[in-house]
Amino acid sequence: MECKERAENIENEGLIIGEPVCWYAMSVPYNRVLKVKDMLDSERIECFVPMRYEVRTVRGHKTRLYVPAVSNLLFVHTTDSRLKMFKQTTTFLQYLVRRVDGVSRKIVVPDAQMEQFIRVSRTGDDGLVYLKPEEINLGKGTRVRILGGAFDGVEGLFLKVKGRRSRRVVVLVDHVSAVAVSEVSPDLIEVLDS
Repeated sequence: MECKERAENIENEGLIIGEPVCWYAMSVPYNRVLKVKDMLDSERIECFVPMRYEVRTVRGHKTRLYVPAVSNLLFVHTTDSRLKMFKQTTTFLQYLVRRVDGVSRKIVVPDAQMEQFIRVSRTGDDGLVYLKPEEINLGKGTRVRILGGAFDGVEGLFLKVKGRRSRRVVVLVDHVSAVAVSEVSPDLIEVLDS
């Protein structure tokens, strides 16, 4: 678990001193992601929902809407105990888990991965492509950093993305999701040592 921050003495917010503040990957079924985000915001619990613009037909008219980019996905940045307290009143909020040695473990996203993912997602670039981890072959990627432009400083894997002609820089959140940036000029890509 790579959580940098530690909770401070904020008793009225239910934090335990010294407990790590981590990014938890969560699932919110039944298209309630934005409702849960609003609830978390009102409790002053940091969260992130990757969003994008999408053209949909509403009452016979095409409308450009700002919608969640990945169905049912929400990231929450808090302590485990505070998240458990919140979940008591929001039963449909679920931890995303993965099997490790036959045991289900909550997916905790390292701060550095989350920072890169948020940075890319918040650009609002129409060329972003959100992927499931099984849709990319990590073994064929080269670790790179983008130099300049809207994605300056972003690190990821440079690889071929299914359904796209050219290779793209992909920022991965292990076991949860990935986002491929729009095409980047090769002269803006720096290869990093493995």
